[in-house]
Formats: sequence, structure tokens, C-alpha cells
Amino acid sequence: MADHLLTELKDRVLYLTLNRPDKLNAMSAEMMGGLVDNLRRAATNPEIGAVVLTGAGRGFCSGGDIGGMRERNEGAGAAGAPQTIEDLVAGLRRGEEASLMLHEMAKVTIAAVNGPAAGAGLSLAMACDIRIASDAARFGTAFAKVGFSGDYGGTWSLTRLVGSAKARELYFLADVIGADEALRIGLANRVAPAASFRDEVHATAARIANGPSIAYSYMKANLNAAINHEFNELLDREAWGQIMTGRTEDHREAVKAFLEKRPPTFKGR
Repeated sequence: MADHLLTELKDRVLYLTLNRPDKLNAMSAEMMGGLVDNLRRAATNPEIGAVVLTGAGRGFCSGGDIGGMRERNEGAGAAGAPQTIEDLVAGLRRGEEASLMLHEMAKVTIAAVNGPAAGAGLSLAMACDIRIASDAARFGTAFAKVGFSGDYGGTWSLTRLVGSAKARELYFLADVIGADEALRIGLANRVAPAASFRDEVHATAARIANGPSIAYSYMKANLNAAINHEFNELLDREAWGQIMTGRTEDHREAVKAFLEKRPPTFKGR
């Protein structure tokens, strides 16, 4: 069986590629377990400056495997000890750690949405810090179409990206929108032509991966805190982060490079 998750490290960018192209990269237990494990390792690896999540073939991720859902539903009542509700919830939460890691890890995470992103696949993309979409990308919550309420943090992320009213519309109606509409409403950050998509993603990711990683970690923590914290709390956090990053070698190098009119060389120290 082919690996359901491919990994590649290039120019300090870790590429995590969901790899079930025949099923539009529908999720599997192997895929999600590998994704969580690789994100945990990446979080503490100084050789990795940024993480890109993308899909193999023509899709990003179609979410849950509908065929697998049918087999599970039709197999209800078969021999074997049934799982409890608590077991099922715990199993889902283990996979959902991927969304939490993408959102919270102290590295910039980028979703390279090369094609359809639906259901929990869309939730994974929204958990990333930045979404770059191919002009062939399509976005849909999809859950209502299969009688699910949604998982992997999608309701939280979509509400914060596009606002409550639009999030409700996209969840309740489950309409599919294109890349240009996703850009217009703030779901996508950038749209690139399919022909140059991979190159544009790598240029952006490598730029971040070779930037001031310590400063980025403070920035990400502050931006995450800004979602739910009060202004005065953010002032405290920003003051602390500003003083701490001002003590880094990267800061000193950036100031020196600016005055010498040359690009800085960051070392993550």
C-alpha cells in the first residue's frame, strides 16, 4: 500500500502531502496519524522553518472517506465488541490534533490548496496560518450533504476568517465556491495560476522558512491570542515579545543588514 502521507524537506520548508489521489486525498487513519506525528516532530526541529500542507494529484483533501463511512454504517451490528461513544470521540480527537498543531505550533503553516478542499479537508486548510489557492481550487464545508455537524475545528476557523453570517451560510447550504470567491471573502490569502502554483507556493514558503523564526513564533502566538484576548492583554504580550526578540542574534543581524543595504541572514538565534 502506498504511503498515505508524503514528506519532503526543501530549503527549510517541510512539505506534507496528503497522498490518496484516487480518492481526492480523503482522510484515512494512516494519513492522520502520520500527519499528527510529523507535525509534532516539525514543531521542535530547528531545521524546519515553515510547514506546507498540500495534496497529491488534482485535489487538496475531500475530507472523510465516504466509502469508508458506508462500509462502517452497513457493518453496524456485526460481530465484535462495539465501540462506546467515548471511544469514538477519543479516536476523532486524536486525528483533530492535526488542526490544533497547525494552528498552535511555533512555525508558520501554509495550506497549498491545489484543488478541491471539502469537509474536514477544508478544516485542515483553515487551521493553517496562510492559504494559497490554485485557480483550480474549490472550497466547500460539505458536512450538511452527508448529515454531519462538522469537525476538525472548521466552525471555529471559518467564523473567524469570514465572519459569523457567511460561515453559517457556507455550513448550512454547503455550497461550493471557487478560488476567486474564497479570496474575496477572506478564506484564501492568495490565488495563483495552476501552471505556476507550486513555484509560487515554494517561493512564499521558503521566504518565511528562511526569515526570523523566533520573531515569527512570537508573532503567531500574539496573533492567535488576539482572537480572544483583550487589547490590554495583547499590549503586555507584545511588550514581552518585542523585548525578547530584541535580544536575539537575528535582530542584531537584521539591523546591521538594513544599515549595510543588504539582505539579512537569519539563523534562528
